[in-house]
Amino acid sequence: MPVIRTLSAAAKRAAAPGGPAWGPAAARGISFSPRQVTADASFHSVSFSETDHPKVLITGPFIYSDVLDYKNLREIVVNNRITWLVHYSALLSAVGEANVALARSVNITGLHNILDIAAEHGLRLFVPSTIGAFGPTSPRDPAPDLCVQRPRTIYGVSKVHAELMGEYYHHRYGLDFRCLRYPGIVSADSTPGGGTTDYAVQIFHDAIKTGKFECFLRPDTRLPMMYIDDCLRATLEVLEAPADTLAMRTYNINAVSFTPDELVRELRKHVPELEVSYNVDPVRQAIADSWPMNFDDSNAKRDWAWKHDYDLPELVTTMLNSLSGDTRMASAN
Repeated sequence: MPVIRTLSAAAKRAAAPGGPAWGPAAARGISFSPRQVTADASFHSVSFSETDHPKVLITGPFIYSDVLDYKNLREIVVNNRITWLVHYSALLSAVGEANVALARSVNITGLHNILDIAAEHGLRLFVPSTIGAFGPTSPRDPAPDLCVQRPRTIYGVSKVHAELMGEYYHHRYGLDFRCLRYPGIVSADSTPGGGTTDYAVQIFHDAIKTGKFECFLRPDTRLPMMYIDDCLRATLEVLEAPADTLAMRTYNINAVSFTPDELVRELRKHVPELEVSYNVDPVRQAIADSWPMNFDDSNAKRDWAWKHDYDLPELVTTMLNSLSGDTRMASAN
């Protein structure tokens, strides 16, 4: 896949728990209608067919700008001859509940600008969705691609909005919109930052540093999870899939489903002295209880041959090796 080296390093930070967000200026601005372009600059865009390899813009990791500044975003796309846009910028579940106004601005109004720019310049647009797009009335084990959603967080509401707006732009304007519903993402490349599934990352840091961990979810809380490398590969595969193979615009992707207790038991095979206690956060527990315990990703398997690589034992071993290596390097330095 020719775009892997272009995308992977940046996306590891963007897709990891906590997620990216644009700078503090991201709480202001308005959105525009598709193709409503001012005539104040001599811009010209390039279509994907004119270049051998895509030029990818990923919001969040390396582009420091106001996600609500339509003109500036447009200049970045045109001046860099962008052909693919990967829009990771968002506030996650617990953080979004603490600042609904900011989450609404970044997650919804910012998305409108991204959709308009992508439609205006004929870009291929990827916007991740989430387990949080489901709600307490959704099927939980497993949740299919198409079902009742009705989430109860601003993060989840904004992601359902993104799924539907992307599908609308695809049918109304021909936008090549693609979306995956990520489960909880486990990565050693970033620290937790406000997600309900963040316990599955923090436990590795605490196991290595202190040998003690306090979990904010009940030990029997089952949620779908995925190692970051599977997440990135799925993203690249759906981005590179021929458009005529995609029967839908938004797909579930699945890997492994586990509880905190199951994760602890697997970790203790490597860190037998690990001490774990539970101090349930009612806000995050309520969010987790409204989410699916598993995803049905049969459509992704059928349409673009999706298959995960990391089960729970491989995930635990890889995380411990990565973080232990980072700790040894830091000590040496």
